[in-house]
Amino acid sequence: MDRITATKTARLAEECDKRFPLSPEVKEAIAKTNRELFVPAGFRHHAYKLDALPIGASQYISSPLTVAKMTEYLFPRGADRVLEVGCGSGYQAAVLSHLFRGVFTIERIERLLLEAKKRFRELGIHNVHTRTDDGQNGWAAYAPYDRILFSATAKEVPQKLFEQLAEGGILVAPIEKGDKQVITRFIKEGERIIEEELDECDFVPVLDGVVK
Repeated sequence: MDRITATKTARLAEECDKRFPLSPEVKEAIAKTNRELFVPAGFRHHAYKLDALPIGASQYISSPLTVAKMTEYLFPRGADRVLEVGCGSGYQAAVLSHLFRGVFTIERIERLLLEAKKRFRELGIHNVHTRTDDGQNGWAAYAPYDRILFSATAKEVPQKLFEQLAEGGILVAPIEKGDKQVITRFIKEGERIIEEELDECDFVPVLDGVVK
């Protein structure tokens, strides 16, 4: 990352931290991730604003503030492996790559995933593992995960994802609650799932199936 870009990403991290206090680790992960590379060329001049931006296929790259919040809500410190449902442009996964030893990210739209993989390669990010699939199935081969993150809104969390969550693990997802979407944190304690509503939000919905 060149000096001008590093200054811009550091300023973006500061801006997020002003709006929503971040832990030093999460703030540094935002500052280390070049958001410009994850937005379409025509929107590069908007990359450092706190806005969601279209990335094609009726999908959006979340606002950097939303990415920072979702990452913070995961409590990443001390966790080893994270599963992301909904890779999109790859920006959220790239942020997570600075905080977890292994990032496993699933995207149902193959074109978006191929573009994200190219970005990861260009940035030299080697700890993000990708899969084209319906993310609601999870990725059982690498379970259990210490953390699971939904980057799209669900009506409910599929039971098989709770089964892939480690004991004591945390799952964060935007959940439909009537006419609202609410970021919700779930903590797995034995047979119990403890649920906590955190913040209203606006994500694209989780959809079924794979788009080749």
